[in-house]
Amino acid sequence: MARNNWTREEHLIAFNLYCKIPFGKIGEKHPAIRAVAEYLGRSPAAVAMKLVNFASHDPTHQSRGVTGLKHGSKEEIEIWEEFNRNPNAFAVASETEIEKVAPIIEERLPSLPLGPTEGTRTSTFRLVQTFFRDSVLASYNYSCSFCELSLRQMLTASHIIPWKDNIERRADPRNGFCLCAFHDRAFDRGILAVSEDLHILVSPQFELQESNEMSRVALSSLAGRHILEAVQFRADPVALEYHRLTVFKK
Repeated sequence: MARNNWTREEHLIAFNLYCKIPFGKIGEKHPAIRAVAEYLGRSPAAVAMKLVNFASHDPTHQSRGVTGLKHGSKEEIEIWEEFNRNPNAFAVASETEIEKVAPIIEERLPSLPLGPTEGTRTSTFRLVQTFFRDSVLASYNYSCSFCELSLRQMLTASHIIPWKDNIERRADPRNGFCLCAFHDRAFDRGILAVSEDLHILVSPQFELQESNEMSRVALSSLAGRHILEAVQFRADPVALEYHRLTVFKK
């Protein structure tokens, strides 16, 4: 018999999965969706539709006309509201639930470290970091937003408003870019920034310094280039402005 009502814990697991699978890859054949469906005792189609319903409440997708079921549950809206109110607390709750699925899902999402050691399992810091990293990388489809490098070993989730400057935004994927290690460092040190219309800015302080071929190709040539935008959880304009005003070296 098909199950209908979703519990809060099931919604947390589904939303976590929504955050970690690029939207274009959501479907009942996705191995992680099938694994979660097995764990929840639901059909892969039902889990995939739940993820699509979450997408229908995402402003990034709303601007593209993505819709879910006409009669989706109010719990989906409540989950989004909870996430928007306190991304950090939500990340901890969501990661705690998804870790229960780890024994059957970790082999099907090899890029996502879902199998923590017992000694760090209850670390709030680790849960927040894991949620942020996995959500940001998936939002950019595992490509650097500045140079589009897709070598996963070189990618990181970079905070726009630095970690130390805003506790409340630490887990919020809208406060992040997927960047390669080189451009993560340049962005963190204020050599690079992103304009209001999503073009890359290069610090004039850097341009005045002696340069070589590497700096020309990897930094100077980026000036004015439009970033690779997220497929979900687009970068927050408020966070970008904060970075330009407080981190970027003018």
